[in-house]
Amino acid sequence: MEKTIFEQMGGTYTLQVDYYLPNFSLPAEGNKTIGIWGQRHLWYLKKYRGVTYYSLLTSGKLNSYLYELDKSCNNAHNRMIKDYVEKDGVTEKFKAENTLEWVRRMNNIRSRVEEIVFRDFIYV
Repeated sequence: MEKTIFEQMGGTYTLQVDYYLPNFSLPAEGNKTIGIWGQRHLWYLKKYRGVTYYSLLTSGKLNSYLYELDKSCNNAHNRMIKDYVEKDGVTEKFKAENTLEWVRRMNNIRSRVEEIVFRDFIYV
């Protein structure tokens, strides 16, 4: 019997009950920890971008994609918070003088930065 295209390319089959099933395996991908930004983007991909999600999953690139996105989001988040703190004058001296106002301003900065990260990185 003539070999199938799959067999000609080096693929093999395994007999499962009455059927021969192809032996597929995904490429080995490093086990990297995905942070909160990567997890939120994963949720978004599953819910709204199914084709992209399954494409990344079946190509074996999903974990590394989410890891890199998470790193980028963390770097942007930290950099923007630092920039806004300097711009708004929220210093340690201000913290010592008026703690409640400092907390309010820091929470406001954090909220603004999170909205920017969501808009520019997560929900795209």
